[in-house]
Amino acid sequence: MKDMDMQGMSKHDMKHMDDMDMGHGQMMHMGNLKLKFWVSLVLTIPIVVMSPMMGVNLPFQVVFQPWSDYIVAILGTILFLYGGQPFFSGAKAEVANRKPAMMTLITMGISVAYVYSIYAVIANDFLHAKPMVTDFFWELATLIAIMLLGHWIEMNTVMNAGSAVDNLAKLLPSTAHKIVDGQVQEVAISDLAKSDHVQVRAGEKIPADGTVVSGATSVNESMVTGEAKLVEKKAQDKVVGGSVNGDGTFEMQVTGTGESGYLAQVMKLVSDAQSAKSSQENMADKVAGLLFYAALTVSIVAFVTWLLIGNLALALSIAVTVLVIACPHALGLAIPLVVARSTAIAARHGLLIRNRDAMEQVKKLNYALMDKTGTLTAGNFKVADYQGVTTQFTADEVLAMMSGLENGSSHPLAVGILAAAKEHQIAATKVTDVHQITGVGLSGTIDGKEYRIVSAAYLDKEKLVYDQETFDRLASAGNSVSFLIQDKTVLGFAAQGDQIKPESKNLIDSLKAQHITPVMLTGDNKQSAQVVAKQLGITEVHASLLPEDKAKLVKQYQADGSNVMMIGDGVNDAPSLAQAEIGVAIGSGTDVAIDSADIVLVKSNPNDVVDFLELARQTTSKMAQNLWWGAGYNIVTIPLAAGVLAPIGFILNPMFGAVVMSLSTVIVAINAMTLRLKD
Repeated sequence: MKDMDMQGMSKHDMKHMDDMDMGHGQMMHMGNLKLKFWVSLVLTIPIVVMSPMMGVNLPFQVVFQPWSDYIVAILGTILFLYGGQPFFSGAKAEVANRKPAMMTLITMGISVAYVYSIYAVIANDFLHAKPMVTDFFWELATLIAIMLLGHWIEMNTVMNAGSAVDNLAKLLPSTAHKIVDGQVQEVAISDLAKSDHVQVRAGEKIPADGTVVSGATSVNESMVTGEAKLVEKKAQDKVVGGSVNGDGTFEMQVTGTGESGYLAQVMKLVSDAQSAKSSQENMADKVAGLLFYAALTVSIVAFVTWLLIGNLALALSIAVTVLVIACPHALGLAIPLVVARSTAIAARHGLLIRNRDAMEQVKKLNYALMDKTGTLTAGNFKVADYQGVTTQFTADEVLAMMSGLENGSSHPLAVGILAAAKEHQIAATKVTDVHQITGVGLSGTIDGKEYRIVSAAYLDKEKLVYDQETFDRLASAGNSVSFLIQDKTVLGFAAQGDQIKPESKNLIDSLKAQHITPVMLTGDNKQSAQVVAKQLGITEVHASLLPEDKAKLVKQYQADGSNVMMIGDGVNDAPSLAQAEIGVAIGSGTDVAIDSADIVLVKSNPNDVVDFLELARQTTSKMAQNLWWGAGYNIVTIPLAAGVLAPIGFILNPMFGAVVMSLSTVIVAINAMTLRLKD
């Protein structure tokens, strides 16, 4: 585990953690929990050795009056102030937020135990009280040590999260080539303003949103859109800051910078959705809040009752015992131990759990919304068929010429053609004077003749003859068909399409079996989306979506109270991943998508979602069981310690209460270790 060094966190992480602390009732100023735990453990050991457990001396204890009392009091004071500091800060935040929970319950328990124990030392060693007053240093020390361990485990799990906003900012270059009076000057992108003219060179990241003024190129927008394809750009076309320019150099006019830019708007969507989600309270805090009020109420009632029928010393002793017994030893470990165990199992199965609250949402899931390209499909185009349609050239010769034309291009379709030629050991034909034809395709010269690679739309526009039936068959299968032509004659074609991941069908079937409706969201066109959806058995499809559209759709599905899981891999998925109750990111996707998600599929296997759902259900079941064990101890012992059965002659022996407390902690730990997931 990483050390909990809060000073190493970014400002965004600190703000996000503060929001989580307020919402969950956690500690506001954690400090270094690992250091605090180990120092507190060192202080706890001598206290346990020299201090009785609820007034009962244990076999291993060493007592040498009165010095052992003084040493324990000094060590207990240091431990109370140092080890208890995170709980004091957390309780202050909870009280200020008017939501007493775990931190308030712990603070009440250790404060009462400490004050009463100091009083016991004074009463026993200086006032020589008869009978002797029982101190609670043993309970004080063990509670602080156990609670620090629990919260160290818990916060270590949560703090593995990175900053999605920081990764979004990294998509932009640090400088831009600004054109001033016809001269190119290199300036910081923070100095760019709307209407500035900027030159973007081949292979560079586009520094801001803008409109192409002159030149033509193809732009890789996959880091922004999540779709694995290049987009042709010419004059008057819009470009997005953070996308990567292809081989051409062009001039653009800036239309959006700073907060008005596309990435800045995505940042805001991600940040807003994350903040909204982090306000959820966890079960342990709710139980602790109820126990706080219950223990305080029972303690006051017991004090007044025993003061009326007994004496002040007896009433005070019983009231303090009630508050000390209410200390949530087992309850504080109930969730962290299960989370730690669950996280370790998840890691072995290719799952990275970044937000533990997402596990609790699985049992309420109604819809699983998922991106297509890179999530359900591999994001890599592969040639499914290639043919020559004249007697002039064979199929292999057509592929050789097409690979010669595409040689050197990074377009996904070009990569697919080149890979097919290599697979079939077909040497690329030598081609000269290759250049892009904006909005059409490629052209080049072979043996003095011009050849072109074009789309069906170009053939239709030029009214060239081709086999419509063959095209329809290939296109309806989800393929993109590229044609090789010379002059007005179609010589052949290559059909290729993105491949559905073999695990995707099992994922969809499994979701349906669990009564979770699968929904496809994609920026692709409707025809391509419907082909994939039909093969996978998805009936609800939303295509041609912008990033904000996906987040809006998540909200629409949530509007009637439904719980949504979003699965995606691109920057455009980031807002919707953060907005959904459960955000699942494909590990091979962008850093931004991963950092906006609750769960990351490290192996990029969509079928791992099935493992996550099973693990989540088992985890929440273990959490509920542990909470009942942890809270059950308090539910039983608090009224007994208050003397509710005194009329029939039974008052809880403090020693018995301590044994039950220890036993419940052991049971909680063992139960957490029984969590399993089939390999």
